[in-house]
Amino acid sequence: MADINTTTSRMEKTISALKDELNTIRTGRASPALFDKIKVDYYGTPTPLKQVANISVPEARMIVLQPFDKTLIGEIEKAIQKSELGLNPSNDGKVIRISIPPLTAERRKELVKNAKNIAESSRVAIRNIRRDGNDELKKQQKDGLITEDELKTTETELQKATDKFIQQINKIFEDKEKEILEG
Repeated sequence: MADINTTTSRMEKTISALKDELNTIRTGRASPALFDKIKVDYYGTPTPLKQVANISVPEARMIVLQPFDKTLIGEIEKAIQKSELGLNPSNDGKVIRISIPPLTAERRKELVKNAKNIAESSRVAIRNIRRDGNDELKKQQKDGLITEDELKTTETELQKATDKFIQQINKIFEDKEKEILEG
């Protein structure tokens, strides 16, 4: 019998990936998650920023990065400027301060549209996972491994799981949309 746990596990990974992706979308507030995808050249090796610096948020619109190795300040600044975040870091030789500017109404709409596209991609991924599960079930039924009743029961369970995950995606998107628009 097709393992519904494997299918739901794949769906959970899709939800997790969606959350990670949405965390990198800048809202009007300062958040260490903005830097999750930024890599710094650390002695020739691209290293995640959070592994080479302490990231703190002392105020709602300010992020402070304190490199563990002071010689990396220039590399960290370069990595932030090259990212698509549109932030301007400034340093005093010890720490890097980044002021998060308020977003314009137009930029907020762009970010919501981007978040909506990411959420839709996740919905499509969930539906593709369901289709793969159903195909596997039909193959097993054709091979005589499961009965037609087991096929129908498991397909129904898969559909319920799909609906539940689609609802989760919708809720996650709505929360992010609210966060972007009020930011």
